[in-house]
Amino acid sequence: MTTRYRLLDLTIDLSRQRVERGDVVLDVTGLSFQLLACLVERGDRVVGFDELMAVVWAPAVVNEETVTQRVRLLRQAIGDDARQPRYIRTVRGRGYQLGALPESTSTDTGRRRHSIWPALAAVGVLAAVALGAGFLGHEQKPVPTAQQELLQRAHWYAAMGQRDNNERALALYDRALHEAPDDADALTGASRTRSARTCLYNTGADDARDALRLASRATALRPDLADAWSALGYAHDCLGDISGAIAGYEHAVQLDPADDASRSSAAYLYQEQGRLADALRSNLDMRGDPGRVRFRDVQVAREYELLGFDAAAEVRFRHVFDLTPDNVFSNIAWPAFLFAHGRFDEARAAVAQARTRGTPRAELAQLDGELALRRNDRIAAANAFAEAHALRPDARLATTLAAVYGATPASAGWLTQRIADTRTSLIDDPWPASRMELAVLLQAIGDKRGAVAALSDAVDKGWRDAGYLRASPLFASIASDPGFDAVLAAIDRRVAAERERVLSAPWCPPELKVRQPGDAERQRDRDLRM
Repeated sequence: MTTRYRLLDLTIDLSRQRVERGDVVLDVTGLSFQLLACLVERGDRVVGFDELMAVVWAPAVVNEETVTQRVRLLRQAIGDDARQPRYIRTVRGRGYQLGALPESTSTDTGRRRHSIWPALAAVGVLAAVALGAGFLGHEQKPVPTAQQELLQRAHWYAAMGQRDNNERALALYDRALHEAPDDADALTGASRTRSARTCLYNTGADDARDALRLASRATALRPDLADAWSALGYAHDCLGDISGAIAGYEHAVQLDPADDASRSSAAYLYQEQGRLADALRSNLDMRGDPGRVRFRDVQVAREYELLGFDAAAEVRFRHVFDLTPDNVFSNIAWPAFLFAHGRFDEARAAVAQARTRGTPRAELAQLDGELALRRNDRIAAANAFAEAHALRPDARLATTLAAVYGATPASAGWLTQRIADTRTSLIDDPWPASRMELAVLLQAIGDKRGAVAALSDAVDKGWRDAGYLRASPLFASIASDPGFDAVLAAIDRRVAAERERVLSAPWCPPELKVRQPGDAERQRDRDLRM
């Protein structure tokens, strides 16, 4: 079967879902790849909007604007100019057409075929001969069962990474479980989509707890199923259990070394623990197409940033933000990067743009609030923090910010009780960022020493984002305290050690060995704090 095509200077591998220009792999994944594949499989004929919607999006219901937007993203990914297109032409009022006839580069009987259409003609002849000879049945794939069809459709929806489609997938997984309660694949899928509700779509922890129960059943039924262990790790992850999540992800990778998604998920948690070199190495150690792991490029950029490779980080953050407007991770990460680097006007514009791109996110609302505080706009800050709390009512920091900066400030009694509750909650909480809430609360009652101690504890747990601490108005009352400088110096020392591990490693990306803008200033800053 033909799976590789040449379109001008592009090589398109349908089976691996990979697009290359020379030795460079282009960032064409998900719906963009499916759209390109649809056009390639139809040669150089015009493909109408209805056909594209039926092949690429069905059974989801979309409109022509959705197709146009996806074509725009595909053009960006392959470097095509809509005004002077080489690869994809717009046929006004009809649809889209490739700019050249794609050539097959697959081999069947040792000969190269030069276009799709001779290949199709050959298939027609072989089919007729096969019917006469009685051997075609040997080449047919088995007809999937109703349960398999149900799961295939559920997987398709789940992979689209959108809230509505996640709900469609969940409904199908639940149907599959109703028919076969011990189907490990259905249990795994139902677990993942429930975890996504918690982690991506702000529904609260109950869904993640259900996800943990389902994944635990799946691993008990199929201890050899890597996907089940990955789902177990994801459920632990969404519940804030770092060690449980890492154990699940690492076991999944042990069972299936090609499970890049689990490898990258574990890398994120290494990053949260301050293991920046381990995180970067894991994210660079992809066994398949890195573009198929939606959050991986953002994580690599984040690791570059935390390690102090700011220029390389910016290139990656900006690229993913511009190219994948439906990527929830980049929609948060790029504005946060700009904020941490003191580029507040740019950060505000990026937040506004990200807010138009899909599901509202508490992280963006909180960043909006911090930007408002920097402008001394207390009303806008109060509204933004209230929005963050409404989106994630179970998120502790969002609750505290809404109370501390609300139109009616929190009472002394509320603050005292909240501090006590927060200290209790932190006893078994491994997440460094959880200490930020305690620092905010202690500042609110004037306990600067306690606030600095909370930040120091965060550093001990793995917090490495000195840029955010410097930029955020949440810590303005302690920014001039010597203890705050000591916290930043502790981060610098730990980051310097991780950075040296990366630079001396044989797997260090060449782009990091180039001198980075600001290196001299950062080194001077570190020397002053030592």
